[in-house]
Amino acid sequence: MNSISLSIDATVEPVAETDRLGDEIAELAAHLDAATAHLLELIREFDARGGWAHGFRSCAHWLAWRVRLNLGAAREHVRVARALGSMHRLADALARGELSYSTVRALTRVATPETEEQLLAVGRAGTACHVERIVRGWRRVDRIAESRETAQRHKARGVQVYEDEDGMVVIRGRLTPEAGAVLRQALDAARETLYQRAHGTETAGNPEDVPAGTPSMAQEQADALVLLAETALHRGIDPGAPGDRYQVVVHVDAEVLADVDAPGQSVLEGGTHVPAETSRRLACDASRVVMRHDADGRIEEVGARTRTIPPAIRRALHHRDHGCRFPGCGLPFGQGHHLRHWAQGGPTTLSNLAMLCRRHHRAVHEDGYQVERLPDGELRFRRPDGRLLPDVPAPSTVPDDPVLALRARNEAAGLHLHARTTCPGWLGEPLDVGWAIDVLHPRALQPVAIGE
Repeated sequence: MNSISLSIDATVEPVAETDRLGDEIAELAAHLDAATAHLLELIREFDARGGWAHGFRSCAHWLAWRVRLNLGAAREHVRVARALGSMHRLADALARGELSYSTVRALTRVATPETEEQLLAVGRAGTACHVERIVRGWRRVDRIAESRETAQRHKARGVQVYEDEDGMVVIRGRLTPEAGAVLRQALDAARETLYQRAHGTETAGNPEDVPAGTPSMAQEQADALVLLAETALHRGIDPGAPGDRYQVVVHVDAEVLADVDAPGQSVLEGGTHVPAETSRRLACDASRVVMRHDADGRIEEVGARTRTIPPAIRRALHHRDHGCRFPGCGLPFGQGHHLRHWAQGGPTTLSNLAMLCRRHHRAVHEDGYQVERLPDGELRFRRPDGRLLPDVPAPSTVPDDPVLALRARNEAAGLHLHARTTCPGWLGEPLDVGWAIDVLHPRALQPVAIGE
């Protein structure tokens, strides 16, 4: 039998070349992580200054529009950027390229200034996969502890109402945080109502009749609580059907709708004044009832209720616009906006309508943004200062060799990054998540079984 022998030439050159490529990949990844730290720092400052608040709902929505990030990724960038503002150790490790963005993103889901140092050690010792597993276990311990605390708070709720020896009624109670927030909001609203009533009485009456003593906060809270009780008993506990509950009625003169500078009323049902431009916004897409008054203000005639945008046109508007047309928004629902208001003779036709969400409808009416339809049918938006707000922002200038520019920038910042900068301290041993949580988590006083 003839034997066949294989001869393989083992040279170091191919191995050395792949090692060089691997080192270059690792080094460039460290440069990218350092640059990402700077990017997050810029996002945090931009967010704090409200640079996105010129028509956008959030900093994440601005990022999705300006740099074309997926909205979910944009939200994560903003979340991590905010978190790193109070966790300087993690921020510095990312800025030096010692931790990857993936690792920092996972750690900031659970890290606090008190636990940051322990979790930084986890990030340096393990891979991103290890960190994700430990973070999942950490969050499970948090959820268990929070569930116990929530159940305990729910059991501890209660209100006691009894009469004291002098006949005063004493109220003592404990409410869950969410119930307490509702009560606080209601008391604040009631106190504001009482203040407005008292303020109106004082300005209308004789200053000598005004009581000398100013009620304390506790006394104001007591009066507000009584007002809440009286209002509930007077109007009933049932808030009514949703359609009636959320209906807002505005009385506005036709002259005011046509010209915001014209004299006339623009008030809510209860008599509260609202700006004329607000009434114009509400009238863009609402039910309309025309009432005629005589010279003394008495109603002479009331017309039938009609919709400013008929149902058929509304369906066509939704089908055409598919949501808010404001650049960078795209919410799948909204309100019909008359480009030229119907009170000024603008027709209720598709060519004179555009779909805007509630926020951007307000931006166009009250915040000074402008929108017009071009001859080709496209919409053009402008900022309050007249600058164009394009649907798609202009692309940023990129250097001919972005990698070289990135390396030069990091070196100028004093960073000396290499292929071992981001290597974890893991030596290949298996990860015991349960043990890690028991050692690291401040709440894990008792062993907790962590499922994979």
